[in-house]
Amino acid sequence: MHPSALILIADGTEEMEFTITYDTLVRAGVATTSAFVPEQDTPSSESPPFAKGSRGINIMPDQYLNHDCGPDRYDLLVVPGGAKGADTMSKQPSVQQLVRDYYDKKMVGMICAGSLAALRSGLPRQPLTSHPSVRKDLEKGMSCRRVSNDFDYSEEPVVVSGNLVTSRGPGTAFPFALTLVEQLCGADKRAQVQKPMVFPPGTPF
Repeated sequence: MHPSALILIADGTEEMEFTITYDTLVRAGVATTSAFVPEQDTPSSESPPFAKGSRGINIMPDQYLNHDCGPDRYDLLVVPGGAKGADTMSKQPSVQQLVRDYYDKKMVGMICAGSLAALRSGLPRQPLTSHPSVRKDLEKGMSCRRVSNDFDYSEEPVVVSGNLVTSRGPGTAFPFALTLVEQLCGADKRAQVQKPMVFPPGTPF
């Protein structure tokens, strides 16, 4: 059976982080679905609207986020960045619960401001990274938390910590997506997907 992935999207999601990750997973044969997260945490079975990305590009999600989006159905949950979109997602209790469930049972990927979901979902202390613009928010959030857990912040392009994979921004979307492929499908599949993308010689991933 092929692995599967659920990628969240909201108004304000960073388009490159969403589309590059989605596309790369599909190239690897991962059954990939996008789920729209509305600003109000209300599940719906209706067809979702276009998500208006952080640069104004409209993207049509596959479905709304609903109760059938847990780790019993998918192997990977991806939380992309984009300040507004990441804020909408990471503040919602339903998304926070999903992050905890996937972290416990499967795998979670977060990129850019999407890493705020690790903090707001209460994941345990471990290495992670994010877009530089939210580093202070993460550090401030860590110092104000009632529990002692915080994170070991890294400036590496991609950080793998057990079931959590984090990355920095649009410029690291390719290595982030390829790392997710490797985690789900193995190093051989990553190499198979990466080669026909024709990255310039010397690309450091």
